Amino acid sequence: MQEIVVICGTNRADAVSKEITLIYQGLLNQRGVSTKVIDLVDLPQDFAFSALYENAGKNSSFNYFRELMAEAIKFVFIVPEYNGSFPGVLKTFIDGLKFPGSFKNKKCALVGVSSGVQGAGLALSHLTDIFNYCGMHVLAQKPKLAKIEANMEKGKITNTLYQTLLEEQISEFINF
Repeated sequence: MQEIVVICGTNRADAVSKEITLIYQGLLNQRGVSTKVIDLVDLPQDFAFSALYENAGKNSSFNYFRELMAEAIKFVFIVPEYNGSFPGVLKTFIDGLKFPGSFKNKKCALVGVSSGVQGAGLALSHLTDIFNYCGMHVLAQKPKLAKIEANMEKGKITNTLYQTLLEEQISEFINF
């Protein structure tokens, strides 16, 4: 099986999304799946101006991410809810990638994370629309981890339902 790229969908330092990203990576690794993590914290600070549109391919630091995304065939996006949708940095990251080659005929899974009660459901819907437009196949099963801080302790998920949902999604995604 080819490597799965797991993307932490925020550049906020110390985000719970990063903890979920590492948990998800660990669950994949336990099943013998090779993974690579992209943490949007690691993006060049000026990439929105130095790596997009007429500057595509000109930022050597961002080109690492462009190539990694272009070469991969499966992705997992850990998507926090910001202002009723997903973080702008994630959209900007997507805009900086090769189109349509980064996503066309590839596959992804989405996991929503929120402090509120909706588990980023609307954010996942918005992102699904974008990925469908780009030609990517999105796994239907999308765990929505609501009230996440109340369901974690010391970097571990304490909610057994959340753990089960992630395990079930991983099983589906491996065979997707």
